[in-house]
Amino acid sequence: MPGALEGLKVIDLSRVLGGPYCAQMLADHGADVVKIEPPQGDETRLWGPPFDAEGISAYFAGINRNKRTMALDLSKPAGRDVLLRLLEDADVLIENFKTGTMEKWGLGYADMLSGKFPRLVHARISGFGADGPLGGFPGYDAMVQASAGLVSVNGAPNTHAPGMAS
Repeated sequence: MPGALEGLKVIDLSRVLGGPYCAQMLADHGADVVKIEPPQGDETRLWGPPFDAEGISAYFAGINRNKRTMALDLSKPAGRDVLLRLLEDADVLIENFKTGTMEKWGLGYADMLSGKFPRLVHARISGFGADGPLGGFPGYDAMVQASAGLVSVNGAPNTHAPGMAS
């Protein structure tokens, strides 16, 4: 049975959790999702154990199901050219690069993508946004836990980080 999003093409440039999970939900509902990985592969392929029979981590498999994958080096003009061809008939682009990366590559939404692909939905996922007091900071789970104070209550009661009061 076709999914509700059948016919939608999504280009997933994201990595780690937020972006891949978002793209996976779209794929689960029938969107054609193409995950673009760097030439060495997405680093989460190696985040384990556990690993499957092909050596892929459960973490990677758990947030990338129902996607097709391809490797591109977006730091190189040839890789960016392939991406631009993929975007010609894409509906959605999901990315979670460090703030300014897409712009550095000449692929910024305001500078290029919105003009070249006016119907493209560009979803940029970041931990703290591009501006403000924490703008541009990476937003990993461990950082959020540390900032919120949760890290201070993790672990056994008789252990603490060096220099911390017990």
